[in-house]
Amino acid sequence: MTESADAPQSRKPRKRLHYGEGREALLNAAVRVVARGGLRKLTYRAVAQEAGVTHGLVVHHFGSRDALIEATLAHTIRTSLTTSALEPGTGEVADFAAGVSEMVTADPDLQAFQYELLLEARRRPELLPPLRELYDEYFDATRRELSRMLPAGADEALTRLVFAALDGLVLHQLVFGEPEVTVAALEELRSLLRLLHADGEGDDPGDRGGS
Repeated sequence: MTESADAPQSRKPRKRLHYGEGREALLNAAVRVVARGGLRKLTYRAVAQEAGVTHGLVVHHFGSRDALIEATLAHTIRTSLTTSALEPGTGEVADFAAGVSEMVTADPDLQAFQYELLLEARRRPELLPPLRELYDEYFDATRRELSRMLPAGADEALTRLVFAALDGLVLHQLVFGEPEVTVAALEELRSLLRLLHADGEGDDPGDRGGS
């Protein structure tokens, strides 16, 4: 794991190309580096050391630090959307966000990376477009599931409110732990959604903006 970092002249590290599934391993290593040390710690050498490959291999795959950041963010977008608990698709209030706490516990580095990038985007506006893409996907998934649950549908304001609650709970658990707090708060959120469901049964479906 350590000798390869100082052996750019040797072809021995080529045997490590498939270690941890190649390029995917470098992206996952970048996520872990940023989650532990912030974006300022994201260097070729840090990623290479984390992945157990040569510094040159990271350069070969990404070419520049900015390209590495963009590729890692795109990777987290794909991964987050496949693991997100926002849209179980059942339309049952009891199922909404049921796996959020477990998601944070299972992969805290992925969540930490996203929050690090959100803060960095305040200083580097070029990061905003992919982050907007990620959050638009989150908003869309939340709205679709709310529209399945609520007879009156879900408008943008309600969608943002519900997602903000979820996002805040994820951040709280990421920083403070306490998954039981997340679970209890999610159940309270579902109780509020049940009230909206009951209230919406007597409303015009267009009153809340539909889906």
